[in-house]
Amino acid sequence: MIRVTLDVDADPSPMLMLQAETWEVHIRASLADLSRLTSIRRANWDERRSLQVGECAGAPVFWAVAGDDHATILIGQDDETWDAALIVPLATIDEIVTLTRP
Repeated sequence: MIRVTLDVDADPSPMLMLQAETWEVHIRASLADLSRLTSIRRANWDERRSLQVGECAGAPVFWAVAGDDHATILIGQDDETWDAALIVPLATIDEIVTLTRP
């Protein structure tokens, strides 16, 4: 299970926190950018498509579908030569999108 928290009042921009039992990642992105994750299912990695949404540790964050029910979060200079990757359920992405709505 992944805990999703969105701190919309974080400075200098909203911060998305994803937490699992053994890891945690913080991604800074505007609410408008995070809401773009509604199209994650069209960002199919097999077709070399991804969405660039947010920044983590000074690097861009790329999001892509990884199979039928998971997404990959790639952190690094681009979606081909990333430095860190996480696989999360698509339900986690849906939860993020829900949190961006007023």
